[in-house]
Amino acid sequence: MSDAGDAELSPRERVELDELRRRVSALETKPPAHHPFRSLGSFLLILLAALLSLLSVVAVWANSIVQDTDRYVATVGPLASDPDVQKAVTNRVTDVVLERIDVDALVDQLTDAAEQQGVPPRAAELLKNLDGPIESGLKQLVSGTVQRVVSSSAFDKVWVDANRRVHATLDEALTGEGEGAVQLKDDKVVIDVGPIVEQVKDRLVAAGFSPASKIPEVHTEFVVFASEDVGKIRTYVRVLEILGGWLPVIALLVAGAGVYVAFNRRHAVVGVAVAVFVAMLVLGIGLTVARDVYLDHLPRGTSQAAAGSVYDALVKFLRAGVRALGATALFVALAAFLSGPSRVAVLTRTGCRRSIGALRDVATSAGFRTGPVGPFVHRYKRWIGAAILLIAAIVLFTWTYPTTAVVVWTALITLAGFAIREFLDDPSTPRAASRPDTATG
Repeated sequence: MSDAGDAELSPRERVELDELRRRVSALETKPPAHHPFRSLGSFLLILLAALLSLLSVVAVWANSIVQDTDRYVATVGPLASDPDVQKAVTNRVTDVVLERIDVDALVDQLTDAAEQQGVPPRAAELLKNLDGPIESGLKQLVSGTVQRVVSSSAFDKVWVDANRRVHATLDEALTGEGEGAVQLKDDKVVIDVGPIVEQVKDRLVAAGFSPASKIPEVHTEFVVFASEDVGKIRTYVRVLEILGGWLPVIALLVAGAGVYVAFNRRHAVVGVAVAVFVAMLVLGIGLTVARDVYLDHLPRGTSQAAAGSVYDALVKFLRAGVRALGATALFVALAAFLSGPSRVAVLTRTGCRRSIGALRDVATSAGFRTGPVGPFVHRYKRWIGAAILLIAAIVLFTWTYPTTAVVVWTALITLAGFAIREFLDDPSTPRAASRPDTATG
């Protein structure tokens, strides 16, 4: 098209024509030949970045459990209200209390009291055979009392306060050292729930069962985690806890190197995002499989329901991190794909651009004017887009524990930022606006 024909176009049409010419020129330019070693190096770096991203999620989780008290309490705190955990604690405390009560001695006291009251010898003899019924009734009394204590708000407070106090010893527990309330014994991480026994004893005495006052101070243990391989696990967790602050940075640098080395960098970005998403998918499946394996290898007598609840609570934030990083990877892959020259990507961009342009035309007809903002946005359009992406990346990377909701909202706000940029993009300048009049004259 001639220069005279170009002068008859509107400013926006001229911009679109220049963009079309640039794309045609890029397509006519013969790309350089592929370098096999360069492509192989990029492929290996992308795989390494995906593996490091998997380890990074686990490392950040392990680091948060060990060093962040609030995070640890938020992880184990809800267990106090879990029905399976309450049932397991009730059974454990009930057994401990009953072990400290001599049923035979109670029967003897009852028989002696009956004889002193002049009960016939035959009736006194029958009282001696009440061991079973008395023990059964006593078990119901103690179990009911324990259940009321465990299901009360007092237990929630005891549970949370105890876990907050003992968090300082969690690092020693993971390494098998220390003498705190949380420690490693016989391949088990245990918590002392002795204060619950004290509350049960007080309630039994208040209910009129005076023999409960003779129960001595008891330190009983509730198993939080048990496994024959806990020694190996604590070693891995310790290593990941040390590397927790560095692995995400290393993974990001390796991914950047893979994109930089790649022949087609946009394809490499898509490859990195897809590889990270697959890594998160594998990790999510691995956590589910590990749960079944862990429950199948529990020591005999351990409540599988309670153990399952504890496992789910401990990996709750790990699963959240997996979902958040997987969602981020999907958004990055989609964005990189839509920025490409494929027919779907071009149609999507064109449709969005025209829709925003139509909205701008409606606003313009209603009196809206961009003023000097429009030319400024048009001039620095690429830099504004880069700034929007940079802010989104900073938000996700500096957010302490990003969730899927944080990722989704960040993506939506980023899209809104690009839409606003497109809406304010006005290539018109005072000089360009006067050119049609000049040409007409």
